[in-house]
Amino acid sequence: MHDKLDIGKQAPIGDKYEVMSEPFICYESLITFYFVLMTLDQAILPTLFWGLLSSLIFGAGDFCGGLASKKNTTFTVVVGAHFVGGILMLLAALVTGEPLPALVDWGWGAAAGIAGATALMLFYRALANGRMGVVAPMTAVISAAIPIVWGAVFEGLPTWLRLLGFMIALAAVFFISLDEESGRPQLKELLFPFLAGVGFATFFILVDQVENGSVFWPLVSARIASVTLFGVLGLATGQLKRPESSTIGTIALAGVFDTLGNAFFIIATQVGRFDVASVMGSLYPASTIFLARIVLNERLVFVQWVGVILALFAVVLIALA
Repeated sequence: MHDKLDIGKQAPIGDKYEVMSEPFICYESLITFYFVLMTLDQAILPTLFWGLLSSLIFGAGDFCGGLASKKNTTFTVVVGAHFVGGILMLLAALVTGEPLPALVDWGWGAAAGIAGATALMLFYRALANGRMGVVAPMTAVISAAIPIVWGAVFEGLPTWLRLLGFMIALAAVFFISLDEESGRPQLKELLFPFLAGVGFATFFILVDQVENGSVFWPLVSARIASVTLFGVLGLATGQLKRPESSTIGTIALAGVFDTLGNAFFIIATQVGRFDVASVMGSLYPASTIFLARIVLNERLVFVQWVGVILALFAVVLIALA
């Protein structure tokens, strides 16, 4: 069932596009991106940095979770990953001496944890029963679009240049997530991806309510809530099983990456605008696709490279604003 989680196709040996075009597009775009960033207003750079870092880590977590889900149930992967992430955040809170947050922040963290875990369950369910090229774009775009609206209402409308950057970023996420087998989606394929996107957006909004300075303890609360709720549901339905021994390390990595991504996202929201942090964090499909390219030798199709270039352009526009 989980074979549909494959992100792309393996590149044929000697493929001219792979050998010549990919390095040229990647290196030239990154060099241009670097020099443009050096000219930008330094005030927004922390938000861009932490937001992009969160997307990089989120993508790595999705990649590991996708691999582990090929041999385990969704409940096993999510509960196992969140348990590991909870332990990591508890250790981080104790080592850094972060003060215990107010009771309300524990509540925000717990609510965010349930929303995030529910979204992850729906996302994996959608991947198992649909096409990656339909599921990933819908989920990513919805999870980015809702925070843009939320930020406009509660933080004020962004400048027209930044709004243009947001729109280009949404297009970038869509193109990056496509594959060459993505045909016209059917209505029944869109329900779970849409709900997963709403769930991820809800997570973003809920963790943004946490008081500035609190990072690790709210995520401890989030993991306690998600592991407890879905652990009980998994046991009740018989879906929570012992993981395959060969995937234990992958599940643990998924938990580490996902939780670190959450922490970096919280930092991004606390040092800048919520909508900027959310859009940057929603570029996570790029990380997943590139890991599939490096680890699994799955080649990127042309439309995905278009998405990568659009994403770099969007980041520049958002920063220039």
